[in-house]
Amino acid sequence: MSHFFAFLARMKFIQRWGLMRNTFTENIQEHSLQVAMIAHGLAVIRNTYFEGKLDAGKAALMGMYHEVSEVFTGDLPTPVKYFNPKIKAVYKDIENMSQMKIYNMLPHELKNSYLGLLARQDEDRELWQIVKAADKISAYLKCAEELKAGNQEFSVAYKSIKQELDNNKLPEVKYFMEVFAPSFSLSLDELNNL
Repeated sequence: MSHFFAFLARMKFIQRWGLMRNTFTENIQEHSLQVAMIAHGLAVIRNTYFEGKLDAGKAALMGMYHEVSEVFTGDLPTPVKYFNPKIKAVYKDIENMSQMKIYNMLPHELKNSYLGLLARQDEDRELWQIVKAADKISAYLKCAEELKAGNQEFSVAYKSIKQELDNNKLPEVKYFMEVFAPSFSLSLDELNNL
């Protein structure tokens, strides 16, 4: 018997943005789906406009699995996670141990198919950059939606994350932010009338 998928199903119980008042909650399962879609889109944008040769499907899968360690750790708030280098390093070790615990729940014959999704491989460095950018874009979009709903609790995070994205060197991130991100501030009626 393997508990692998039962643990993954618990992602829906891990809420994000725990230190902030939210107008609507977001769990890591919802977040991971959005990151997967954005990572896929970023890879497609790179391949289409910037001469990339990325595996967009793998980027999506990596986005789906990028938060699985939080089934054990919970969502540690960013101010805590990055409070100092020691905490950051220890938390990274805890994340790695959690990922390996989940990985080791798999039957031996299936492990090879999940290794690159649950443990970072050097050959996937470019794809992990895409997933990290997608994760940051997802956080930005959450902040934008909260601000749109009148929740000023997210204003500092919005500015900080936007600055990080503005400084990102990946051309596909700049493209996404210019072409797709502005639509998230529109109402459904405005989206339908364009």
